Amino acid sequence: MDNLSSQIHKSQLVGDIKEVVLDAEALLAATVDTGDKKLAEIRAKSEQSLSRVRAKLDDLQTDALLSVKAATKATDVYVHEKPWRAIGFAASLGVVIGLLIGRR
Repeated sequence: MDNLSSQIHKSQLVGDIKEVVLDAEALLAATVDTGDKKLAEIRAKSEQSLSRVRAKLDDLQTDALLSVKAATKATDVYVHEKPWRAIGFAASLGVVIGLLIGRR
């Protein structure tokens, strides 16, 4: 269960970083028209860095997706093998959530 939570957080982090990469790419695109040589060098280096980060993010996202799918499959197998335990867990969780909501 902890591994699934970790994978979900990792997936959210990948999404957040992808958003930052898109913003950086938009910033680079906005500076295309400036003729400064130093700025052109910085832009080229930034584009290379962004391209490496994008490739690593794609790999990380693929790994996270595979891990989540494996955890989902394991949960499905567990629920089919021990349905009453799963029902008991779900009912307990429902009671706890109900008590927490009721306290407000």
